[in-house]
Amino acid sequence: MDAEADESFRDFVANRSSALLKTAVLLSGGDRHAAEDLLQNALIKVAGRWNRVDEPEAYVRRILYRQQVSRWRLKWPRRELSVAEPPETSGPALGTDASAAAELRVVMRGALARLTARQRTVLVLRYFEDLPEADVARLLGCSVGTVRSTTHRSLARLRTLAPELAALAPAAGEQLSSRDYSPVEVRP
Repeated sequence: MDAEADESFRDFVANRSSALLKTAVLLSGGDRHAAEDLLQNALIKVAGRWNRVDEPEAYVRRILYRQQVSRWRLKWPRRELSVAEPPETSGPALGTDASAAAELRVVMRGALARLTARQRTVLVLRYFEDLPEADVARLLGCSVGTVRSTTHRSLARLRTLAPELAALAPAAGEQLSSRDYSPVEVRP
């Protein structure tokens, strides 16, 4: 890589790595260390092809998705999060304060972490990345019907695993005051 390409790659990493890390954290089920590894591997792959990449962010995101798909296909046993007590279902009513939005993000990340990697990936792509079903199917190498059925089953499982989300969700039409791009709402 020449000096100019090296500088543009460094600028890209400095400017876009936090947004890419948010996606990686969601794809990895809230495991920040796994997300950092996922993002680092993606950036290493894009660095080798930097001069030939037209849209670097889209290319890195595609690498993230495909690496996550490869991880869940591994035959190694998956780690599960075991808790002695279920989370509390009562909490403060959602207002416009930042603590309610933060609580909702924490609950959502915990709920996503309890889904399988495939379910989590489909939900992240559909609702966090706001991709149409056809694009999700193309990225994951499956049919649109598979994306639809996985989305339906994932949302049903999310409602079962985390009923506290219904109590924390904002009322219809109500917006949260902070501009955080973390998922704060699961649409059926």
